[in-house]
Order: sequence, then C-alpha cells, then structure tokens
Amino acid sequence: MAGLGPADARVGVILVVNAGSKSLKLYAVDKDERSTPLDSFDAAPPELAAVAHRVVHGGPRFRDPVVIDPAVRDEIRALISLAPLHNAPALEAIEAAQRVLPRIPHIAVFDTSFHRTIPDEAAVYAVPRSWLEDWGIRRYGFQGLSVEWCAQRVPELLGHRVDRLVVCHLGGGSSVTAVRLGKSVDTTMGFTPLEGVPMTTRAGSIDPGALLYVLREGHLNVDSLDHVLNFDSGVEGLAGSGGGMIDVERRAQSGDPNALLALDVMLHHLAAAVAAMAASTGGLDALAFTAGIGEGSALVRERLCNRLAFLDVELDIGRNQNAATDCDIATERSRVRVLVVRAREELVAARAARALLDLA
Repeated sequence: MAGLGPADARVGVILVVNAGSKSLKLYAVDKDERSTPLDSFDAAPPELAAVAHRVVHGGPRFRDPVVIDPAVRDEIRALISLAPLHNAPALEAIEAAQRVLPRIPHIAVFDTSFHRTIPDEAAVYAVPRSWLEDWGIRRYGFQGLSVEWCAQRVPELLGHRVDRLVVCHLGGGSSVTAVRLGKSVDTTMGFTPLEGVPMTTRAGSIDPGALLYVLREGHLNVDSLDHVLNFDSGVEGLAGSGGGMIDVERRAQSGDPNALLALDVMLHHLAAAVAAMAASTGGLDALAFTAGIGEGSALVRERLCNRLAFLDVELDIGRNQNAATDCDIATERSRVRVLVVRAREELVAARAARALLDLA
C-alpha cells in the first residue's frame, strides 16, 4: 500500500470499494480528495469514516445513496438477476467489508442514480404499460459515477460551462450518455448493462426477435444465451480474440478481416449512439472519452471522431496520439471540444458518502 501521508491528512478518510466482474478495486480517499489504491480491506487506515460501495444496479427502489443494512443487502441481492456481472460481486464485497469493518458505516452508491433525471420519453420502453408498473421494466442507465465525474470535470478543464455534453465511457462495458446542463437526459444502456453499443464481450443491442429465434429453435437455453451475450459476444466475439481491445487493434492493423469487422461494427454503433445522444441534448458542445479504451486507444478516438465530422468534430491528430488524460484533443477550429478524461469514480462515490453522512 502506498503511503497516505501525515495522520491529520487522513481524518475523514472514505474507503471506496469498486467490485467488478473480474476485479476488486479499493481506494482510500481523504478530505482533500487524494486517492490512494489499497490492496485489501485489512489495509484500511485507522481514521476511516465510512466505506462507500459502488453498486451498479439500483432498480426502481434506489435512486440515491443509502446506508447499507440487512434489508438493503437483501434488495441488492434481489437485483442480481438484472446485473449478474456486477451486483453479485458488489454484494460479496459488501459482506466481506462489513465482516472486516463492522463498526464503520457502509454506504451503497448506485451507478443508476445519475440517470434518474432521464425523462420518461427516453426511459420507457414501448411495451405493455403493466411491464413498467408491475415489473419495473424501463431503462435505468449505468456507469453513472463515471459520467457524473465527466459532467463535473469537462467544464473545469475547459474553463466554462458546457451545456451539451456527450460522454463515451469505453471499457470492458461501454455506454454513451447525453448530459444537458449537467444532468443525464439519455444513455445507451437500459434495463440492464447489456443494452447499447457493442462492448468487449457483451453484445449490446440486437433484435429481440433473434433472441426469440435462438430460444425457440432450441439452439441455446436461457442460461446459455445469457452467458453468450455477456461473455462470448461483443468485439472479442466477432474478432475471435480473447486479448481485449489491444489485441483486436493489433490484429486489425495487420489486416485480420475478423478484427477489422469487429472494430468497424463497434465504431459504427458508437457513431450512431453519439449522434443519437447529440439529438437528445439538442446539439453538441463537447465530447468526452473516458475509461480504459476511451483513455487508452488513440485509434478508436480518431476513427470515431472521423465518423462524427458532420457534427463539426475535428480531432487534432498529434494531440490525440500524444494525449495524456484530462486534456482537450480537438483542433483549435473545431466547434466541438474533444476531451480525454481520467475516470475517477472513487471521488464521486466518496463525495456521495460524505454528503449522506454529513461529513465535513
């Protein structure tokens, strides 16, 4: 564990727990929002004020952060079927952290919370109304902590208010979100984190009739289909690769037709999503890239921005190739600013915990 500095700087430290499908990330965030990665719960500082847990799916019940008690744990458990890759490990992390730190308040901070401002016209599916009223089936949106950080950070980086922002969170899971006047008004993920653009191993949106066909013809059962759509699809599924975006890009640049197709399919849907989100914001002032692919892939940023030239997006090739995080990579004459923003979900989660507990 890296050093946390003098003891007085650690008063009111928030431990942020981000449990993903393949990783567990822990951060100690002090009052000055200095964030330090930790290796385990046992390494938590003694001046700990609270533990903030990122939970992906809050369902219809959780619209704001909440103190975790047995009833809240049970409700998070009931939501596992809606986000099995995320809520299950989050619940395991909550239970483990509460065993190690039983006297500290534990706060659930939901990725769906930032999207509670999406209007019904963008959130409601055109299915029988009883599906919404009886079963809570609607578009919730996800990756809200990341998008909320971008909504705060982009105006800081540009030095002025940004009314119409589209955020591309591109990583293992990917989404595109419309942010107008600092609030989410539309996003590509829906009832579950499976909807939307093609992701690393997730299919994204496909014709539901194709899924019915696969089931009706007996090609797959429900559990097998669930697994394929979450783990064997997306860019890796099309490319026939298990090496993630780095491997897909390498193979595409060497001319591999499967990798080229996978990359083209992803970019096609991303460009369409950005255009759709720009329609929801009423135009586009800034475009933000964040998360592993968004921050790390100059190729994806360049090729996507080329497809968005009709929206007056103009990328500076040199800035893009040499981009560090938290920078503007558009040309000076580009009407739309293009930014690479370092993902800082832990800071948003820590702020939410402090606000809920009224910590200074």
